[in-house]
Amino acid sequence: MSGRDSTPLVRLGQGEYTRELRPADLGVAEHPAHEVDLSFLITEPAAVYHANRKDHLSSHALADFRRCPKLYRRKQLGLIPERDSSAYALGRAAHVLILEGRERFEAEFAVGGPINPKTGQPFGVQTKAFAEWASSVGKPVLSDSDAALLEQMRAGVHDHVFARELLRSGVAEGVVRAEYGGVPCQARIDWINPVDGRGIVDLKTCSDLDEFERDLHRYGYVHQMAFYRELVVEACGVELEVHLVAIEKREPYRCGVWQLSRRLLDRAADENVAAIDELKRCREHDIWKTRFESLRLIDIDSPSTSSTRPQENA
Repeated sequence: MSGRDSTPLVRLGQGEYTRELRPADLGVAEHPAHEVDLSFLITEPAAVYHANRKDHLSSHALADFRRCPKLYRRKQLGLIPERDSSAYALGRAAHVLILEGRERFEAEFAVGGPINPKTGQPFGVQTKAFAEWASSVGKPVLSDSDAALLEQMRAGVHDHVFARELLRSGVAEGVVRAEYGGVPCQARIDWINPVDGRGIVDLKTCSDLDEFERDLHRYGYVHQMAFYRELVVEACGVELEVHLVAIEKREPYRCGVWQLSRRLLDRAADENVAAIDELKRCREHDIWKTRFESLRLIDIDSPSTSSTRPQENA
């Protein structure tokens, strides 16, 4: 073993996806692992990336199309504004702090607010004084309680042995552009670790880790990750492993790490390509349906299950 500890600290996964993490894996490896050349990644501000959405298909736009072509088209025409709720803003802040570091976080976000001289306490976030102060700082503002929440989430991620290992080296928020399915596409990937076996890492925030595997399918995360993986293949010819790191937004701030199997990603990739082919036909004929044009039948298959299937057009 050449001095290498043969006893694994922990084992990840089952069957063919089993991996062992040994003490040397958390330090300097005796023999450097194979690393992917990440020179294909583009570094650019988020504003530049978003400005390119008009000419490049993203995973989120494709998800809109899979759900409803008419929704995709109306968003593309600017008829439906993008959501920018406080939950989304907090998620963006968590990504910056956890993935890009404190210096970047402090450059992009302001924390706190003006102090009420009568009480010696900060003005409430709903007050006029707070709104005027937030407007004057010129960047998104987080309350003290939100900042404390982010610190707990950051600690939760870094306390998880596999999350820490996946995020130990790599590139945050790298942009990849390539033609995929005959369409110019782009992705802004949370993290890519060049070490063999690490690969694409996507950070998700959630309310309940017990529900995350259900959320994974409900919110289309598998298709999103398959889109990222295939774009990287188009850009550099290497198929990377894919991992999801999820962190709770409440006590006890549990963190979990999932590896997506190649079989699962391959199936989602096939469905993505089929959706892109349909998108090209919609563009050609300028027909954008809702996917609810047909009459649908709700039937009872058994006392515990039901199904919905479309009927022939009347």
